[in-house]
Amino acid sequence: MNTKMIRWGMIGCGAVTEVKSGPAYHKVSNFTLAAVMRRDQVLAQDYAQRHNIETVHADADVLINDPMIDAIYIATPPDSHKELALKVAQAGKICCVEKPLAPTYADCQAIVAAFEAAQLPLFVAYYRRSLPRFNHIKQLLDDGEIGDIRHISWHLNKPANPMDLSQQYNWRTDKTIAAGGYFDDLASHGLDLFGYLLGDFASVKGIGINQQHLYTALDAVSACWLHTNGVTGSGSWNFGGHSRQDKVVIYGSQGEIRFSVFDEAPIEVISGDKEQQIIIENPTNIQLYHIDNMRKQLLEGLPHPSTGKTAAHTGWVMSQILAI
Repeated sequence: MNTKMIRWGMIGCGAVTEVKSGPAYHKVSNFTLAAVMRRDQVLAQDYAQRHNIETVHADADVLINDPMIDAIYIATPPDSHKELALKVAQAGKICCVEKPLAPTYADCQAIVAAFEAAQLPLFVAYYRRSLPRFNHIKQLLDDGEIGDIRHISWHLNKPANPMDLSQQYNWRTDKTIAAGGYFDDLASHGLDLFGYLLGDFASVKGIGINQQHLYTALDAVSACWLHTNGVTGSGSWNFGGHSRQDKVVIYGSQGEIRFSVFDEAPIEVISGDKEQQIIIENPTNIQLYHIDNMRKQLLEGLPHPSTGKTAAHTGWVMSQILAI
């Protein structure tokens, strides 16, 4: 049994780290979340106390270069990812970056190049690649449950939320940080997942518009694409619609698979005359399997499904849709 302990430092203590990711670093064997950094020291101390974390830093550079820290988790808004990740690579440390890897494909490439040059592991928190519910779908596809795959479609529709309507500042809808708005934050999850399920994208086209004028970023995006294996795809994402919808359909020559990217709805499988619903619940800390897969790569040599390279490909897909 490998007894090596990897001590992680986390930059950023926002909402995503409260339940989704932060606690999982304590639950995975051989990992511990040993230090956090946040500019607001009162909030940082509060987070550290509630999550049983030893050390609090006010400066990201100090945390990155802390000799007691082996690996860095960057959990900040995406416009800071490149600057921080390059510093982690220079410090010679393992890194996991929240998704998306960076706002632009060029920045994604720069980050990946830095870690390749330093021969360091780079992970990205596209955790759906590690979740059992989506790996079950992948197994169904690989087993030919619905025959040859022909097409995938995804429609995500959400009403404007109270923050949008009040026009309070939100970095997720600031075009200088996220040109695609909620599309950048949410669609990247699904598009990355589709690349995992169906293989890399060969060509992608899209169009976006700001229909509501509630913020500076886009709020409606549509796209079509082609995977390298000949599967076609289409998607639409609207953040000013009437009802909440999250519907994916994979069409095969002998059936269909229907599921949601974000909702824990049952997976529906139609194969010939057979119809079934499969319920696979997510863990409380939804990044748990993603983080455990990092441990498996670092300590057991098993490849992680979400790396800088795969995330950069998703960054390319996003850039093609938004034409940036």
